[in-house]
Amino acid sequence: MSLRPASASDLLIDGKLIPGGGGTFDVINPATEAVIGTAADADAADMDAAIAAARRAFDETSWSRDHAFRARCLRQLRDALLAHIDELRELTVAEVGCPVFLTHGPQLEGPINDLGYFADLAENYSWTTDLGEAKPMGLKNHREVRSEAAGVVGAITPWNFPHQINFAKIGPALAAGCTVVLKPAPDTPWCAALVGKVIAEETDFPPGVVNIVTSSDHAAGAQLGSDPRVDVVSFTGSTVTGKKVMAAAAESLTKVFLELGGKSAFIVLDDADLAAACSMAAFAVVTHAGQGCAITTRLLVPRERLDEAISATRDSLAGLAAGDPTDPGTLCGPLISARQRQRVESYIALARAEGGTIEIGGGRPTDKPTGFFVEPTLISGVDNSSRVAQEEIFGPVLVILPHDGDDDAVRIANDSPYGLSGAVWGTDEDRIDKVVNGVRTGTMSVNGGIWYAADVPFGGYKASGIGREMGVAGFEEYLQTKAVARPA
Repeated sequence: MSLRPASASDLLIDGKLIPGGGGTFDVINPATEAVIGTAADADAADMDAAIAAARRAFDETSWSRDHAFRARCLRQLRDALLAHIDELRELTVAEVGCPVFLTHGPQLEGPINDLGYFADLAENYSWTTDLGEAKPMGLKNHREVRSEAAGVVGAITPWNFPHQINFAKIGPALAAGCTVVLKPAPDTPWCAALVGKVIAEETDFPPGVVNIVTSSDHAAGAQLGSDPRVDVVSFTGSTVTGKKVMAAAAESLTKVFLELGGKSAFIVLDDADLAAACSMAAFAVVTHAGQGCAITTRLLVPRERLDEAISATRDSLAGLAAGDPTDPGTLCGPLISARQRQRVESYIALARAEGGTIEIGGGRPTDKPTGFFVEPTLISGVDNSSRVAQEEIFGPVLVILPHDGDDDAVRIANDSPYGLSGAVWGTDEDRIDKVVNGVRTGTMSVNGGIWYAADVPFGGYKASGIGREMGVAGFEEYLQTKAVARPA
């Protein structure tokens, strides 16, 4: 079976691959600006049918109770996707614009392999906990606590790491026994729709357990998030949209998981190897053109070494130019769209207006007349109250800020509406530990440590979201708890 769409990728609704009621919409390669195909454009009736199918599959089948069968289906999906890995890699780079080297990690192969972790959880999780006997009100009882699937999950995902985020939602949700309606971003519909094709044609997932609804209309996501037949809404995207999702779900008291924005701080202590730390900060901010919510975009350095840090970071960024994502040596590819490029460029203009200095970059690469590219950019001369230091830019733009010691660095890091990720570099373990404890954020990297893995929970504090994705904590977002007592 070839995964390459001939003209349009289909919706997956109730086990069937069908065209969208709204026709089709174009899929654009962000590195070339060329139309590379079309995707099925769902309408409101399609979304209604998908939700109904998921509700039926949860309420009327044994899916939620058959742990071994769920694990088998997840492993089938993993193995089938790996059998198509070369096709998926080519299509992912073309649609997402991500550097091809990232498809060997979090842009493709990592998330697919993570399905095995969630299959293992389905088989090995302690679904029932025996609390033993007690005498409430003098009556002897035996008690237990059961974990059960929460129900129908509405998963709404963004375009920046589509495979990672799609599988971080549907993997644990399916392992937990839920049924799913996935609404992917209109910028990257194929990454989801082609998974639907594999599910329909190469796995034993029952009809309605997984439904994948691509649409150019953001109203489809709003419809999914507000439907009372949905038990859990799992959303990843901007904080502004996340608030709207939460407000809509409140009408029916639907449980909401939100993974939102970030403006994470990279803290360099005064005993760190400054050049190595600045090089790593530069590397991080240009990865996938800075289009990652957990990417560190504020570089905090000792004030007395600010000029040295600017020079070191500028030199590192000079060697990390934006390039062709199909080139194995490229780290910084294009932005996803003309709209996103305009947004990033508006922030660079704002930095100048706020009195900042563009130390390097700040424009479009002269050797890239097509494609949505922006040069890796370093901004200095602003303080942490500036908009470019407070707001999520989502591009290869790093703001460098001075600090006056460890406590001041923690204060600046926490002076943000967000709390998703962060990093610290130094040599004194006690000082590092104090910084790690002090920064209010969901993940922290110490001296380049990598926290990303299937078994590590990911999520944030404050405006960065509610709940956790991945790991046991992410799996349990899709469970309900039932206490059972009987006379002993």
